[in-house]
Amino acid sequence: MSTEQHQPYIVLISIHGLIRGQNLELGRDADTGGQTKYVVELARALGEQASVGRVDLLTRRVVDASVHKDYAQTFEALSAKAQIVRIECGGDGYLPKEELWDCLDSFADSAIEYLKQQPRLPDILHSHYADAGYVGVRLSNLLGIPLVHTGHSLGRSKRRQLLAAGHSKAALETRYNITQRIEAEETTLGVAERVITSTQQEVQEQYGLYNHYQPEHMRVIPPGTDLQQFHPPTGDEASHPMAAELARFLANPHKPMILALSRPDPRKNIAELVCAYGESPELQQQANLIIIAGNRDDIRDLDTGAQEVLNDILLTVDQYDLYGKVAYPKHHQSSDVSALYRLAALSKGVFVNPALTEPFGLTLIEAAASGLPIVATDDGGPTDIIGNCHNGYLINPLDRADIAAKLLQVLTCGSAAWETLADNGLQGVQHYYSWQAHVEKYLQVVHPLIDRTETIAPVPVKRRQQLHHDRALFSDLDQNLLGKPEALQPFLTALQANRSCVLFGIATGRRLDSALQAMKKHGIPQPDVLITSLGTEIYYAPNLLPDTAWERHIDHLWNPRIIRRVLEGLPGLKLQPKSEQSRFKVSYYIDPQIAPDIQHLNSLLHQEGQAVNVLQSFGQFLDIIPVRASKGLALRWFADRRDIPLERILAAGGSGADADMMRGNTLSVVVANRHHEELSELVHEGVNIFFATQQYAEGILEAIEHYDFFQTCEVTA
Repeated sequence: MSTEQHQPYIVLISIHGLIRGQNLELGRDADTGGQTKYVVELARALGEQASVGRVDLLTRRVVDASVHKDYAQTFEALSAKAQIVRIECGGDGYLPKEELWDCLDSFADSAIEYLKQQPRLPDILHSHYADAGYVGVRLSNLLGIPLVHTGHSLGRSKRRQLLAAGHSKAALETRYNITQRIEAEETTLGVAERVITSTQQEVQEQYGLYNHYQPEHMRVIPPGTDLQQFHPPTGDEASHPMAAELARFLANPHKPMILALSRPDPRKNIAELVCAYGESPELQQQANLIIIAGNRDDIRDLDTGAQEVLNDILLTVDQYDLYGKVAYPKHHQSSDVSALYRLAALSKGVFVNPALTEPFGLTLIEAAASGLPIVATDDGGPTDIIGNCHNGYLINPLDRADIAAKLLQVLTCGSAAWETLADNGLQGVQHYYSWQAHVEKYLQVVHPLIDRTETIAPVPVKRRQQLHHDRALFSDLDQNLLGKPEALQPFLTALQANRSCVLFGIATGRRLDSALQAMKKHGIPQPDVLITSLGTEIYYAPNLLPDTAWERHIDHLWNPRIIRRVLEGLPGLKLQPKSEQSRFKVSYYIDPQIAPDIQHLNSLLHQEGQAVNVLQSFGQFLDIIPVRASKGLALRWFADRRDIPLERILAAGGSGADADMMRGNTLSVVVANRHHEELSELVHEGVNIFFATQQYAEGILEAIEHYDFFQTCEVTA
């Protein structure tokens, strides 16, 4: 029977958190966030469709004095055809999701009992998150109903994030039941006939980590946007409290606004935006820059990453003397965000997202829905959003001139062209990113399963090679990959052909932004791990997740203020520009002819109680980093967390800064570049150091053949 005669009965399952139809307590805790809002809005929007017969949202019933009595109601109507149904699970008290695993079988049994009491069984089940996936698999198997799944967040990605934050593997099991969660996700992905995600990037970079990754089962449907909350200006925005809050920073508050809105995370690249603004007198003349970067009472009370971002913003404002042109308010409410978009639109301004990486870009959709043109990073979600909406321009987030030029292109295009961009955004959001658009695409995805016009054959699951890297290849950037462009592509082609078992890492003395710029220019794909600033920073693919546990580890005994004081005034030493300094690196130019030798510098520092690593490279650079930091130590930290033996790591270097990466039990290659003599003493270090006759990437390929590195891979399908 087709769905034209049969209005489907759809059951959504979202177990944890606090779910109700009105006044969602978003942010109350880690379990009551975007997922709860999404499933309630999806249930309500589906229930408003004439082609849908009925929608039930199954969640956990909570009878607990610490939460509202709403969560104890067994039934709550969302509309005439949609309701929330609360099922008993694990007693009455409110429990975090990690403590629900033992009661999920009971939830499933009670859910089946409820469904069998209905006039007819559901046509489709849609589970949300791993716990609901576990329940959905049981219901689907017992009732023979197709299962659709949305993960929202995934255990394998979460595990990587938590390890990077310093949690031990044992703690992940004790606190997060991470293995149980991942097993539930694997089973769910094996049973689900459709998996719905927000972006194609999510498909490849998150679900792609699983053995049951079956891209043919996956469908991308961008989430709906609340067009009642986000809408064009109505004319009364000037009286909103945020207008007065911004005006107190600005000499001319009536100029157009360049609005940036994000949390104070280094990956959001806000300081680079301020630099682009500071280096463009024309941009300063045309518009004010408005930076909304979280909430703060005292910057010193924030975590280290947020402190660095906000300090960089303030110092950059001072460097370019941008007072009266840049607003950076300390506080805003979540309800102020939509007003900020409308204020910017009313000023004929532009919204900018200069992030280094942006998987989706919800703020871009919210800005577009508010009638505000956008400028955004040429990565991930923004490419789709601007491609669909035609309401702005993509930028290279590491090119200040490009950022300024694209902002000026919007701000100086003339009233008619600006209105066209704004109207394109409004129409594009309505067509692609409204709740109506979302549920229309959703029903197109599930109707073939309901009608049984499309059957999904089970796919035999194999152990996926790329999940279980057998070995890793680490290389310096400048001395190994950039010096000879014609040698680079054969190396990248060989590496890509063997990524099934070889994990790729880059270890460089460059800062993150400089490394990314160089990689982009030369077409080097993002590695699995990027070690920057001489081993003081570690970032993980796909979203440049910083290893904060490493930062805490190397902070031991580190005091750069004393280092600069001890070395101040010494002959042959000159501090490098601020752009070359970082939190864990003090960098000098050195003239070896007149400067003290390394042993003497170490002695001076030791006398002041400073245990550090002093590195000299290329005959002219001197870098001082924490005693616990170096390229080699960072490589070993990473290898330990990924359980890759050092004997299966090939480290390629070309200067003295690479030496400790190549000593010990790693396989190593010294490429034949101009500065390879700095590594000449390694010839006495052992049998696992190969001196290539070729330069740059050709030298690495020579070493790969020498060690038979790719052919000895032991990962099997």
